[in-house]
Amino acid sequence: MLTEIDDRVLAAVNLHAVLGALPRLSEVAPEASTLLADLPQPVMLTVRVVGGDTLGLVFARDGVRRADGEDPGAAKATLVFRSPGHLNTVLDGRGSPLPLAGPAGLRFLTRVFTPLSDLLGRHLRPSDADLADSAFTDAHRTMLLEVAVGAIAVVANRDRSGRFSAAQMSDGDLDIAVGDALRHRLRVRDHAVSRVPVTDAAPRAVFRFADLQTAGDVLAGRESALACVGDGRIAIRGYIPLVDNTSRILDRVGHYLGK
Repeated sequence: MLTEIDDRVLAAVNLHAVLGALPRLSEVAPEASTLLADLPQPVMLTVRVVGGDTLGLVFARDGVRRADGEDPGAAKATLVFRSPGHLNTVLDGRGSPLPLAGPAGLRFLTRVFTPLSDLLGRHLRPSDADLADSAFTDAHRTMLLEVAVGAIAVVANRDRSGRFSAAQMSDGDLDIAVGDALRHRLRVRDHAVSRVPVTDAAPRAVFRFADLQTAGDVLAGRESALACVGDGRIAIRGYIPLVDNTSRILDRVGHYLGK
């Protein structure tokens, strides 16, 4: 089994799946809404990795969203990482990015973005005291699923083992759902995997967790997905090879998110 971690893939997971989960955090964490409420104007943050990828996010009082081109009414701030390894070190708490911003952007980075990043880390790796709060626990599980789905697309397209599994996948949409309330959609086209919006169109396959507890326990490694399929806490339907290979990629994702 391939177990080594590709530093560039880890950086892409950290950028697109972990930092890319900030929009979801702004929806599920009341503390995030409080931090954003203090923004005097929207801020467009660009996170750039030299020799790697770029992520754009717009922060506003009503939430966080992925940037869609330039936002002329927003203040600007940029975080630069010298390399994929530098990004990984910073997200591991052992380094600092290079900020490029005017006064408004610097205030945003210190007073809003840094506390939001700390809040994100707390939701992904909570303490036992955090998990004593049922509402926080549900938010934690929701965030784990958000990050995992984002990471599936990265690992399927960039990691050697992930690409091998994606090469076995035929075209189609796969929904990863929790009960009837939470649903994410992955699309396979020409052995490349992407996240797409959920629509009323029926997917080719569905991987459904019975509830948030099951999803959180499987994603955190406390439960075996196979055991949950056996006792009915995970249900699969549709084109099973699509589910099976996605499960293999999700297992590989665990190696990256565990770092």
